[in-house]
Amino acid sequence: MRKEYMTWSEVEMLLERIIGNMTHEYDLILAITRGGIVPAGILAERLDIPHVLTASVQFFSPEGFNFDWPVFLMFPDENLLKGQRILVVDDLWVGGRTMINVKERIEGAGGFPELAVLHFKPSHSRYPELAPDFYGAITDAWIVYPWELGRTSSGEQLPGPPPSPEPMGTN
Repeated sequence: MRKEYMTWSEVEMLLERIIGNMTHEYDLILAITRGGIVPAGILAERLDIPHVLTASVQFFSPEGFNFDWPVFLMFPDENLLKGQRILVVDDLWVGGRTMINVKERIEGAGGFPELAVLHFKPSHSRYPELAPDFYGAITDAWIVYPWELGRTSSGEQLPGPPPSPEPMGTN
């Protein structure tokens, strides 16, 4: 599979494309961990949305077992979602299971979700009739975002030089 390394400038371009397709405002952003945290934070700043919540959804065990149903490790209380227009943000839509399950849970709480991803992989989707409301690009490549540099495809951290110490202030 072809690997595509994204630069910060390319991520910014994708986010601008997503913003350009939006037709209304949102009450809050729900970031899907881990991949959606960085793009959700940038979108929150650009769109001036002060309320950013997170959801952590797991379909695989640390041992590699595939779950039939999602395990919600963290999800906002229903009272925070009811009646709210919510922009759900993740980095990728590959199979679509995470986003669809989060959308259904928000709708069950009385919220109004719309889904945004940087990259959409329709050829891999388990829901060929569904798509995110907003996406920056369509791809079949293995995407490596700038915040992921230094990790292997399995998620392991590659050894590298220790971070440079920051100078300390004298105040």
